[in-house]
Amino acid sequence: RGAALVEFAIIAPLLLLLVFGIIEFGRAYNAQNSLTHAAREGAREYAISQDPVAGEATALAAATSLDSTQITATLSACVPGDPATVTLEYPFQLQIAFFPISNITMQSQGVMRCGG
Repeated sequence: RGAALVEFAIIAPLLLLLVFGIIEFGRAYNAQNSLTHAAREGAREYAISQDPVAGEATALAAATSLDSTQITATLSACVPGDPATVTLEYPFQLQIAFFPISNITMQSQGVMRCGG
């Protein structure tokens, strides 16, 4: 009579871990996609305008689903004809209880030729 309850007690934690793992992976994938998009937009603006302040501001504004106050932007020198690089870093926190890795630093890079 109690066999089904015992089997459920054994399987339930594994199923919950699987479901919450899928949800957290989706959150992390969305954050990485947003960071990549923001780096590309920042690199495009920086390569066209050759203004590092405008490139950084565009990159931070493009990361709409992320907390832009936590994004760290690093821009390379913009010499016409050479690649202009915008590198963004974002601290991502997993929200799975009892998981040993809870903080991940995501990084993305956008590169475009400076001056057009």
